[in-house]
Amino acid sequence: MESADIRARWLRFFESGNRENLPHVVVPSASLIADDPNLLLVNAGMVPFKPYFLGEVTPPYKRATSVQKCVRTLDIDEVGKTTRHASFFQMCGNFSFGDYFKEGAISLAWDLLTRPVADGGYGFPESRLWVTVYEDDDEAADIWHKKIGVPKERIQRRDMNDNYWSMGVPGPCGPCSEIYYDRGPEYGKDGGPIADEERYLEVWNLVFMQFERGAGAGKTDYPILGELPNKNIDTGLGLERMAAILQGVENI
Repeated sequence: MESADIRARWLRFFESGNRENLPHVVVPSASLIADDPNLLLVNAGMVPFKPYFLGEVTPPYKRATSVQKCVRTLDIDEVGKTTRHASFFQMCGNFSFGDYFKEGAISLAWDLLTRPVADGGYGFPESRLWVTVYEDDDEAADIWHKKIGVPKERIQRRDMNDNYWSMGVPGPCGPCSEIYYDRGPEYGKDGGPIADEERYLEVWNLVFMQFERGAGAGKTDYPILGELPNKNIDTGLGLERMAAILQGVENI
């Protein structure tokens, strides 16, 4: 599947083709130059929507989707070391501003990933998908197991280093749930994402954006200032990683 088709399927699904009856407004990619005093360049799909998450501006829609051009320097030391990191990439995202929350985000993601290619999805076999949740997020774990049907042995809990997301600067943040694709034993050892992230490749991150963080260093050393005005959803799927999987190549 070519990258253009992956992109088109994403936008078509969220604009009008999902079974949850949650149409999203398609928003064009913003400039790479961030309109944010804390950032030089846009590093995630949610950056153009940051004022909506913080409640500084009333969003003109409840749900949005985009394919945002991004430059990320936080992982620059990993570029070239792994098969999955890049400095520039395109992030497919779907966003909810006080509308649907965990159950909606999880259901939408599973639908698009596992829906047959002939029906507009990406055609992933369910048996090859694993998920992670934040260590104390029982709600997300229950949705994955009881509603979606993911076996408990393919749901793993991880701490703040892996399953709590922020932009790396003050702003919105929250626990997240990540979806991984098992590329097979030829790529590494058994045991799920906690054992080997080269074999188990992260394809989609669902962020339950409900808190605001302050200034700090690293992935975990910052204060949580309080709750956001609404419970929001911010998700990101790497277009290049998805293309690598669907095209059967080893490196983005």
